[in-house]
Amino acid sequence: MSSPEREYVRSHLEDLHADLEAWLRIPSISADPAHAPDVVRSAEWLAEALRSTGFPTVEIWPTPGAPAVFAEWPSADPGAPVALVYGHHDVQPVDPVELWVHPPFEPTLVEGPDGPELHARGAIDDKGNVAMHLLGMRAHLAATGGDSPAVTVKLLVEGEEESGSRHFTALLKERRAQLDCDVVVVSDTGMAAPDLPGAVVSMRGLAGAEITVRGPAVDLHSGSFGGAVPNPLHALAELLAGLHDEQGRVTLPGFYDKVRPLGDRERELMTRVPFDEQAWLAGPAAGSAAHGEAGFSTLERLGARPTAEVNGMWGGYQGPGHKTIIPAEAHAKISFRLVADQAPADVADQVRAWVDQGLPEGVTAEVRVEKAGVAPCASDLDSPGMAALRRAIAEAWDGDPDEVLSLREGGSGPEAALVEQLGAPLLFLGAGLPTDRIHSPNERVLLSMLHRGAEAAAHLWRELALVPGRS
Repeated sequence: MSSPEREYVRSHLEDLHADLEAWLRIPSISADPAHAPDVVRSAEWLAEALRSTGFPTVEIWPTPGAPAVFAEWPSADPGAPVALVYGHHDVQPVDPVELWVHPPFEPTLVEGPDGPELHARGAIDDKGNVAMHLLGMRAHLAATGGDSPAVTVKLLVEGEEESGSRHFTALLKERRAQLDCDVVVVSDTGMAAPDLPGAVVSMRGLAGAEITVRGPAVDLHSGSFGGAVPNPLHALAELLAGLHDEQGRVTLPGFYDKVRPLGDRERELMTRVPFDEQAWLAGPAAGSAAHGEAGFSTLERLGARPTAEVNGMWGGYQGPGHKTIIPAEAHAKISFRLVADQAPADVADQVRAWVDQGLPEGVTAEVRVEKAGVAPCASDLDSPGMAALRRAIAEAWDGDPDEVLSLREGGSGPEAALVEQLGAPLLFLGAGLPTDRIHSPNERVLLSMLHRGAEAAAHLWRELALVPGRS
């Protein structure tokens, strides 16, 4: 199959590669203050690239942290829908640098089993996913012969996603009028495999807590007091051991009250996603076993069910030899992944209630909960926008819209803030793969995925123009 969009993309691949390689050379690590000037340079590079693409409005928006980049290209049709593309231009740290085969900020072309790969930090997360929109926009305009897109396209590319999007919600509130849109297109995700076109349809939220259990005012001699007073480490261990029941369900009171049940259609769509559990267990989880909430598949547990995990537990003496004490304190960190309709604030109250009802007499507990957390988010599977996205992806992959897979992302990001602040539904268009080593040494992007992603973006603007917009 061919199309004007595909022909344009294919004839301008070198432009995409050159743009991305230049951008990848900028070490925009937002978590490291030493790289703050590089994050600014990254924003400036993107702003200039957007101007060169033709966006008539391009602005760098400062924040108390790293700058974001905003661009807008209005449609000639004032009633056309408005689409806002979200991404980020900051990248993860590169440690341990000795594990990189090639220098992380010297983009290197490598021939892989599925075709050419570009290796560098940020290659797919998220500079590659953003860069494909530059070519996608040019391909769309070339295909339509117009000097403006069929829909109004805006971009918001933040500079702090890899360090927690600390100032993102405030930026959304401050710039709310300029960001007004009918749909948000998130380009910070991916697909299951090169030959399996798909779209993420949900992302889990995140809440975290730290628990400190206190007993005696000071460490006590275990020979003089052991067996006669409660041990904070014992109390905490018993509390954490009861975090799940025998069915693998989280025991926080009210934890499942707002969980949106998985419907038959949603579960059937998940069964279409190829997943080899034994191969998955042989990967980074080697030596472990499938485990979790009863009644759900491993794939459902990974992306569509809420979870609770103990991330760390410490207290007492941990040096060489023995120090026979009853420690005065014990500590633990817990995190929760949330699904549709759950709220981080509710989890905070549930953790406190769970701790209060699970402690023995003679110990007290302090619970510190992250102020905000991250809310979960989900796309409407039956919306006109989702239908447009499936058509765009299917055309770029020579497939059928009904066969575009529905993927559920187990991780969390700032996407829920976009929904909350802008009131617009989410669509996810990303070209990443599970094998891209995101956040790890030797991050890569499979160039054929990036090419198809650029084509899908070009098709998307045409398809979204068919969706009823503004009156």
